Amino acid sequence: MRRRRRKIPIKFLFRMKRKMVIAFLIILVLLVGLIGRIIYIQLVNGDKYTKIVLAQQDYTNTTIPYRRGDITDRKGTVLATSTQVYNIVLDCKVVNADEDDIEPTIQALAKCLDNYDESDIRTILTDYATSQYYVLEKKQTREEIEELQKIIDDDENYPNVSGIWFETEYEREYPYDSLASAVIGFTTSGNEGMSGLENYYNDELNGTDGRQYGYLDEDSDYEKTIVEATDGNTIVTTIDTNIQSIVEKYIKKFNEKYANNARSGDGSEHTGVIVMDPDSGEILAMANYPYYDLNDPWDLSSLYTEEEIEDMDEEEELDALNGLWQNFCITYTYEPGSTIKPFTVATGLDTGTLSGSETYVCNGGEQIGDYFIHCVNRNGHGTLTIQEALMESCNDALMQMSYTIGASNLAKYQSIFGFGSKTNIDLPGEARTDSLIYSAEDMSKTTLATNSFGQNFNVTMIQLASGFSSIINGGYYYQPHVVKEIDRADGTVEETIDATLLKETISRETSEQMKKYLLAVVEDGTGATAGVKGYEIGGKTGTAQKIPRGDGNYLVSFIGYAPQDDPEVVVYVVVDEPNVEDQAHSSYAQEIAHNIFKEILPYMNIEKSN
Repeated sequence: MRRRRRKIPIKFLFRMKRKMVIAFLIILVLLVGLIGRIIYIQLVNGDKYTKIVLAQQDYTNTTIPYRRGDITDRKGTVLATSTQVYNIVLDCKVVNADEDDIEPTIQALAKCLDNYDESDIRTILTDYATSQYYVLEKKQTREEIEELQKIIDDDENYPNVSGIWFETEYEREYPYDSLASAVIGFTTSGNEGMSGLENYYNDELNGTDGRQYGYLDEDSDYEKTIVEATDGNTIVTTIDTNIQSIVEKYIKKFNEKYANNARSGDGSEHTGVIVMDPDSGEILAMANYPYYDLNDPWDLSSLYTEEEIEDMDEEEELDALNGLWQNFCITYTYEPGSTIKPFTVATGLDTGTLSGSETYVCNGGEQIGDYFIHCVNRNGHGTLTIQEALMESCNDALMQMSYTIGASNLAKYQSIFGFGSKTNIDLPGEARTDSLIYSAEDMSKTTLATNSFGQNFNVTMIQLASGFSSIINGGYYYQPHVVKEIDRADGTVEETIDATLLKETISRETSEQMKKYLLAVVEDGTGATAGVKGYEIGGKTGTAQKIPRGDGNYLVSFIGYAPQDDPEVVVYVVVDEPNVEDQAHSSYAQEIAHNIFKEILPYMNIEKSN
């Protein structure tokens, strides 16, 4: 019989128990410490590590472009707009990820894109295998991508077409091409205005891009966040498209008429026209020659031959373009000639140095020191009243008036009428003329005499038009401006730009007297060519001999208004060097003014006089 072995109980010595307890406590402390560290990281750096994790997931960040605001005329006609276009983008990585998708995608693209065949697409997928952004076509219209869009959307018939998407952007367009080009201006890439209103109101026209974010979160769920784009504001101008079109039509006709004369094969050096509301400072039309196509502003072919353009270096080409883009009506300075005479007479009447009853004897000019300054009539006009002096545009009589008016008064009123200061019209590039006029202290007798009839100091068209408006509207000088309202993208009004009265230049009595004189200039004087049958139009002609004197180059002009009793419109025309042998005739400017008045007065519902 086998003897059973007795089990001996295992006893832990006290020393062993102590070691086990210590080991347990150490593990427990480490575990607690680890948990604490995890909690700390989550609380303090949780966002940081979440972003790191998400960054390693599939993530998209797409820009939603804003739409640049429109530019419209005063009646809502769109002069500049932004149209939606599409870039066709190929994600080569996505297409190559599935072999079943490669050939169907190649066939779909070759079928819809005229500029690619199957071998071209296959080469792109090979050479740019991992690229997720390969632009196949840029700035496609909705119609141009329509066929490809249908294929992408048709999962039943084209289940394996992948990796094609459309990137939206906007392209600036000008529906009327060159109309009001000097006023509107154009943009370059990045929605940056280069000239005109596009430049001056760039910040208002531009909006803010939106964003679309897409990513896989911690639970591998796809999340998408969209921040919508904010579109730009719309600029509502004071321009009337119909009046602008009429003005540009006659500028073009004039320059085409004289394009084949002996001096050159082109039109005038410059032709500028401003049509203005004298009671508000609103510009109804502003145009100049030469002009350019807003949809292709880099094209010089309208002014130069291909050979001339090819011979230009980069600097010469840029100078030519800058000259083309400039707005003659605000950026060029010139001696105004006899259109300044109404300002001289108004100064005399308003200061009381002239009463209006004076007469002057014109014998063909004035001897001042060593100089004999001629009148337009070298034989003399004989005895003239102030009104007749303006009607005949007599330099001699005006010089005699200037002696009575005095340098102090003449310089003071030149400043009051705005000469020597910017008008601050809301367009870029307005020329400074503060250094181009004389102070009373610097005005010699010769300077005083020549300033009285518009030589020996410089102005801009916008200065003269604004000052003249105050002469015929009762003496009120308004801030000239080309924008009347700024609207938000939703159509609500952001800002209204009302007429701003800056100062009073002359008394109403002086204004009424000047209108009588100016009416006589058109009805019976040198301005007769500008008149329109049935309408009472007042105005003044101008013929300024350019420096260097004696070279036969002239700047001729006419500024006029209608109707006589309550003027509603001012038209100012300047022709810088008409393309003719004998330039010294204001009739070239009057011809343009006459045609403009003839069309715009009925359009503006200005009634004929009795």
